[in-house]
Amino acid sequence: MKKLLTGLRTYGRSIYSCVGMFLFPIVTFYLFDGYTHNPFTTMKPVPQLLNIIFFELTMLFFFGLFGHIRTALMVQTGFFMLAGLANYFVLSFRSAPIMPWDIYSIRTAASVAGGFSYKLEAPQILILLGFLLLLVLEFFCSLSLKGCKLYRRLSLIAVPFVLLWGFTSMLHQETYIRKFHLYDKLFTPAVMSKRCGNSVAFLMELKYISVDKPEGYKASEAKELLLSYTSDTDTDASNRPNIIVVMNEAFSDLSVLGDFETNADYMPFLHSLQKDAPNTVTGWLNASVLGGNTANTEFEFLTGHTMAFLPQGSVAYQQYVKNATPALPSHLKELGYKTVAMHPYHATGWERDRVYPLLGFDEMYFLDDYDNIRYLRKYTDDYTCYDKIIEAYENKGDDPLFIFNVTMQNHSPYTEEFENFTPDITVEGIDSDTLDNYLSLIRRSDEALEYLIGYFKEADEDTIIVFFGDHQPTMSVSKPIRKLNGSAVDNLNDEENSLYYKVPFVVWANFDIEEQADLEISPGILSANVLNYCNLPLTPYENFLRSLSETYPAISSQAVIGTDNSLSTISEIRKDDTDYSGRALLNDYQTLQYYLLFDWKETANQ
Repeated sequence: MKKLLTGLRTYGRSIYSCVGMFLFPIVTFYLFDGYTHNPFTTMKPVPQLLNIIFFELTMLFFFGLFGHIRTALMVQTGFFMLAGLANYFVLSFRSAPIMPWDIYSIRTAASVAGGFSYKLEAPQILILLGFLLLLVLEFFCSLSLKGCKLYRRLSLIAVPFVLLWGFTSMLHQETYIRKFHLYDKLFTPAVMSKRCGNSVAFLMELKYISVDKPEGYKASEAKELLLSYTSDTDTDASNRPNIIVVMNEAFSDLSVLGDFETNADYMPFLHSLQKDAPNTVTGWLNASVLGGNTANTEFEFLTGHTMAFLPQGSVAYQQYVKNATPALPSHLKELGYKTVAMHPYHATGWERDRVYPLLGFDEMYFLDDYDNIRYLRKYTDDYTCYDKIIEAYENKGDDPLFIFNVTMQNHSPYTEEFENFTPDITVEGIDSDTLDNYLSLIRRSDEALEYLIGYFKEADEDTIIVFFGDHQPTMSVSKPIRKLNGSAVDNLNDEENSLYYKVPFVVWANFDIEEQADLEISPGILSANVLNYCNLPLTPYENFLRSLSETYPAISSQAVIGTDNSLSTISEIRKDDTDYSGRALLNDYQTLQYYLLFDWKETANQ
């Protein structure tokens, strides 16, 4: 009888382990995705099945690797419990999930991670409890490979690995993407994760971790194309004005998303500049990022490139700028400028300390180089940034000065309270401390901008100031404005989505430039225009960008805007059989960008 009971217990454990071996990875998948969305409502059956296959293959690989089903299941569950939690917070902070190239941003993420509020809502707490319960259930699984021959053990490692490799390769093929009705639009990665599942979406995105050459690309032909834009006219560079560029953290005018009333104007000085101020150009900068990845906007401005030709969510500084790269600072350096980069935060953020010299900066100043810092909340305020700019100007010597300053004052989050910051902007009909905090910070930035321009109004030397935001805050900040205007945040059409990527820009000079207002532009084309305002020589690439702007003044990862303010995308233009010139221009842009990023150094002296 004792043997019978022992046998039954052993048999029961084996059945339990076999059932758990199949069932628990499925539960892990639904819990993992449950952090950010309800997979039963956002995903069709086929994507759910594909995710289940991935989790089952992963479990088998761990089983072969560790030799015990308990360890395999608990390692898998523990990993996805933590990865799902991280993905939930990342999605909350920047409105985009974790993507493969975020591995390059770990140091930057760690440097700002302490500034966020990590609060779990009730659904996420339930998911976390579900994971913990699952780990307890998996602990009682007893199936083991003890005594299994080595070649069988190795097969159980190799076969799932090969199948996972083939599974991932399949998800990179257009045929299967269409066959399985998978959503593969990288410009909306959050939607992609909801419809395909976080794991399958991540595997699909691996295809874009490197940049493919443009169709028919040849470096020698790209070089010839670039040289064809060499200017035939000489530009007098004897009068070289100082150029000060301020990329202001998260600075945006949320009225672009819908109407709202505040107790006071949250950017009165900038609004006054937009009303035909003398020697001023204003309008909307079309960024390629939302709520984060600040470095991509500065990459676009400093190089003239666009993230539209690079994987959505990638960080160009960390992935593609590996050698000396032609850029605005290096060009100005050749014209005799002293080139200075400033950012009142950690030097390692986005690897700026490595990248800036490759772009042509002579000097770099980071947080440790700032004296007498004034803090707003826990970040260096804009006034401190601008005092550093003024100090550099007053001590620059005889050479003209180019400064590129990235501020930090308005960095998220906007949910915490601080003794040194009292919000003074409120929105009628909206009860949102987050929105009030954000707009109050923008008011402080506007005041500091007036201070900076006020100083250079009295300066002896010709100086031009370029001011723009790097991106809008995450959608969670602006969502109440959309709701106030009766607009949903989900299921946006292309035009509604593009509004989240518009930030104001100002070009102001203390010398004569032609006034313009309401311009639509992208960062790379703005930098070429600034050189033109200063009557400085342009590189062949900047000449190309100026020519491109006569058809498309704004090209970002989200939209292409024509001179008639028409809105389209690169894929739509390329599919339009009637728009041959537009397609050719975009192809040339992509070709030149690829050449300057990846092949320029090898062919420059040939």
